[in-house]
Amino acid sequence: MTKPRTTMTQRGYDKLKETLEHLKTTRREQISDYMGQAIADGDLRESAAYDEARMQQSENEARIAEIEYQLEHAQIVAEDAGGGAGLGALIRVRDDKGKEHQFELVGTYEVDILKGKISDASPIGRALAGKRAGETVDVQLPKGTARFEILEVEYR
Repeated sequence: MTKPRTTMTQRGYDKLKETLEHLKTTRREQISDYMGQAIADGDLRESAAYDEARMQQSENEARIAEIEYQLEHAQIVAEDAGGGAGLGALIRVRDDKGKEHQFELVGTYEVDILKGKISDASPIGRALAGKRAGETVDVQLPKGTARFEILEVEYR
């Protein structure tokens, strides 16, 4: 059985690689130093600092394994040369109240709502995928249906 591929942009892939490198080098070294200090302080049976260091080490190694899995199963999606909204597209829209929003369509592991990065698997992402400037889409959201007019689709 083949494992599912995770679609992402090249920027997202590169950012994950940077994060992995940081966790494997800088963060491991920081945890090792912290653990060494806790060991030097004495009795490990009652050392909260040592327990904390072990917990940080465990969390770091779990995150490393998760990122390695994501990178191993990544499928980099190229920009849509046809002008439609695809992964990596910046999409400027106007809602039915006249307010403008900008979204960047990204893969699931790249989502950052506060920065306007939405997943291609989200309701808005699915509705915008493949659309071009001038089109209108209706999106079913938890609060009801929202209508967006696509003003611009661009790639950086």
